[in-house]
Amino acid sequence: MRAVLSRALPAERVHIATDRFTEPFWQAARDRRLIAPRCADCGHFRLPPTPFCPECQSQNIDWTELSGRGSVFSFSVVRNIRGLDDDIVLVAAVVDLPDAPGARLISNVIDADPDSVRIGMELTVDFTPVADGWLLPVFRPLTPAREGEEGSTA
Repeated sequence: MRAVLSRALPAERVHIATDRFTEPFWQAARDRRLIAPRCADCGHFRLPPTPFCPECQSQNIDWTELSGRGSVFSFSVVRNIRGLDDDIVLVAAVVDLPDAPGARLISNVIDADPDSVRIGMELTVDFTPVADGWLLPVFRPLTPAREGEEGSTA
């Protein structure tokens, strides 16, 4: 049986809405850079970007470029999604970002055998096109899966 590796939703299914608090994040993603808002007053990182720091309520933000490394904090494998091809398997994950302590990003783990994804798995960021010309940050395992690898399931 051929392995079905996880992937992102089809580009036309994902639409990004921005505002003045999220626009820098999405513009950086368009440039294939991962950034996080850090409170300019207390240093607290926060994702998703919000108007106020949850620690001190400041609206002062320093946008900090991140390495793109992360690890799986939590995840769910989603199969047989209504309205999509049967071979699309999503791994929705909460990703810990070590160079932004306390910040976690909800994303997809792509190009992974869904049955091999584990808490703590090391990841690296990539970007996939979505509607309206935006790029969406997604994550790949540091050790890539190979299509057709033994032990994989569909």
